[in-house]
Amino acid sequence: MIVSLKREREPEFDEDDDDEDRVEAKVGRGRSAEDRRSRHCPYLDTINRSVLDFDFEKLCSISLSHINVYACLICGKYFQGRGLKSHAYTHSVQFTHHVFLNLHTLKFYCLPDNYEIIDSSLEDITYVLKPTFTKQHIGGLDKQGKLYRAYDGTTYLPGIVGLNNIKANDYANVVLQAFSNVPPLRNYFLEEENYRGIRRPPGDIMFLLVQRFGELMRKLWNPRNFKAHVSPHEMLQAVVLCSKKNFQITKQGDAVDFMTWFLNALHGALGGTKKKTSIITKAFQGSMRIFSKKLPHPDLTPEEKEALLVTDEYQEQMSEANFLFLTLDLPTAPLYKDEKEQLIIPQVPLFNILGKFNGSTEKEYKTYKENFLKRFQLTKLPPYLVFCIKRFTKNNFFVEKNPTIVNFPITNVDLREYLTEEAQVTEKNTTYDLVANVVHDGKPTEGAYRIHVLHHGTGKWYEMQDLQVTDILPQMITLSEAYIQIWKRQESDTDTTNHTAV
Repeated sequence: MIVSLKREREPEFDEDDDDEDRVEAKVGRGRSAEDRRSRHCPYLDTINRSVLDFDFEKLCSISLSHINVYACLICGKYFQGRGLKSHAYTHSVQFTHHVFLNLHTLKFYCLPDNYEIIDSSLEDITYVLKPTFTKQHIGGLDKQGKLYRAYDGTTYLPGIVGLNNIKANDYANVVLQAFSNVPPLRNYFLEEENYRGIRRPPGDIMFLLVQRFGELMRKLWNPRNFKAHVSPHEMLQAVVLCSKKNFQITKQGDAVDFMTWFLNALHGALGGTKKKTSIITKAFQGSMRIFSKKLPHPDLTPEEKEALLVTDEYQEQMSEANFLFLTLDLPTAPLYKDEKEQLIIPQVPLFNILGKFNGSTEKEYKTYKENFLKRFQLTKLPPYLVFCIKRFTKNNFFVEKNPTIVNFPITNVDLREYLTEEAQVTEKNTTYDLVANVVHDGKPTEGAYRIHVLHHGTGKWYEMQDLQVTDILPQMITLSEAYIQIWKRQESDTDTTNHTAV
């Protein structure tokens, strides 16, 4: 049976594409001959899968245009068009590279003969370029720990995949890897249908962040990768563009600053507002009560202070606020040394620094003009709770880092005592298990980031630093200078069976 190869006209033709492109869109002459060629291309064995890398921006390597770009499947380079005067056509003649893939339509062509190739053996290439996930596949991601073999021979666990540090973007890599292991967030972005229909105002570039993050999620969890690592190049280009260069690929940044911006930017791009929810707020948003009391200026006399303290302005005010993460303050690190002249690195239990949210611990906050005494108490806990441990203190001259080690259990952290009395009645599950731990090593502005993540399917912990992925004992995680932590609320009292306790 002869199958008609009538195809839709390609969305954009390069001006150099010749009449063959236009003639090809018409039904008619020579179809039988082309059908035979399409299914029996003699050059398929010249394809070199080991050089194919679809992680980078889809630009012609000569014209730098993103219109009508084809990948040469022999050398891996990108070229524009496929007409007689196009860069792809010239490359095929000059180097006798014949098999090309349109990066937009996912169709294969043989040049310079210019016919479409139809062959099921090429499906693995289109899947690497654009992985897709069924609901059944997504539903089983956290239920098994099968190792997959990449085309280059390395084995890997989907989701536990290194990200390339292009120059100084490890601060962003660890945040992206942390979020890729938060199941509701991951599952939402693995299915493009979940956000494809969201409408944004004309000229709005922020939705690019959503698209690129979805593409990165699908690459990180792809069970059929050609290599066991991923480059976040396109994702980071979207970050640079959408943050107006506040976050760069070439300059080290702060992981907490990036995470704060990224969560809020994703929430807004997904159509979320203060009142309207998104997958971001559904996963991470909790609420708290803030008790705030204005303090008299310290230079005033005791009599003047007393007079002010009885006025309405200086009475304690209560307000409600939502949060996407909680900032935990470290005690000031001591400056003394031990008998060997070594600086002592202090340690503090997690529950000590969580005391900030017990409703009674007061802390002074200074603004440019006024001072306030504040205390906090939680009213609602989210499914995934993010802690940011405040290690860095910035002033006009330099940044200081607090090296204090926070001692924390890996599982069964109960936060019930930090809830208001009303919330203790309504919140059924208040116990959390750690699922991700971001670490900062080294000096404040020059250090490096790494991350520990729990693989839900195996219950094992892994450490990732750039392209390097190693398994790690949970006992070792608590010895690190933790900076960002993500905790998962237990769904029931028996939900800890898959986790390794310390």
